Parts: sequence; structure tokens; C-alpha cells
Amino acid sequence: MPFLTNLHTVAHGPGQWRLARDLIYSSARYGQLIEAPSGFVTDYASVPRLPFVFVLTGDTGHRAAVIHDYLYRHGAPQWSRRQADQIFRDALLESEPRWRAWIMWAGVRVGGWRAWHGA
Repeated sequence: MPFLTNLHTVAHGPGQWRLARDLIYSSARYGQLIEAPSGFVTDYASVPRLPFVFVLTGDTGHRAAVIHDYLYRHGAPQWSRRQADQIFRDALLESEPRWRAWIMWAGVRVGGWRAWHGA
């Protein structure tokens, strides 16, 4: 099982959660462990509130989203944006159907450049 720990969060503010315990993911693709440490703050997946998109992908993939958020904020220079997005998709496939993982991955490939650059 690629997630070596469970997701434990507490509310941190409007739309934000703080990790109460480390979240550790083992990437088979890259043969490395990725650890989002306790105290890390996430907004989970930033899914647009467009009705159709949110119905299909909203409130899903929280563990994968935390690892992805962590890589976007703290992964460079070890990880590229493309690698972070691949890890996100791989992690989504642990709990989500392929079609949903693909939609969410495509969303970060199209719209994630701003977050990657800290805008």
C-alpha cells in the first residue's frame, strides 16, 4: 500500500486543514518516500466550484492532494512540477477510479502552473 500512514487533519481556518500526524507516501514510480510533516497546512484539492466539475471531483482524493500540495510548496528542486503531478495521479489511483484521477490530474496540468510558481 503506497500510503504508509493515514490522513489525520484538524480544521485550520476557512477551507484549510493542518496535518495532525505525518502523511507518508511511497512512490513506486520514483522509488522514494514523500513525507508531508505534521503541522503542514493544506486546502486539499483546489477543485473549481463549477457545478459539473465539482460534482465529479469535489471532496475526493484528500490524501493525494496533501502530498501534491506538499510537493508544490516544498518539493523543488528535488521534484519537478511534472513529477509532482505524476505522483498526484499515482496517489489518486490508490482510492479513486481512473476517470476521476485523470480529470484531477488534467486539472493540475492545465491550471497548476500558477501555484507551482507561487502566484
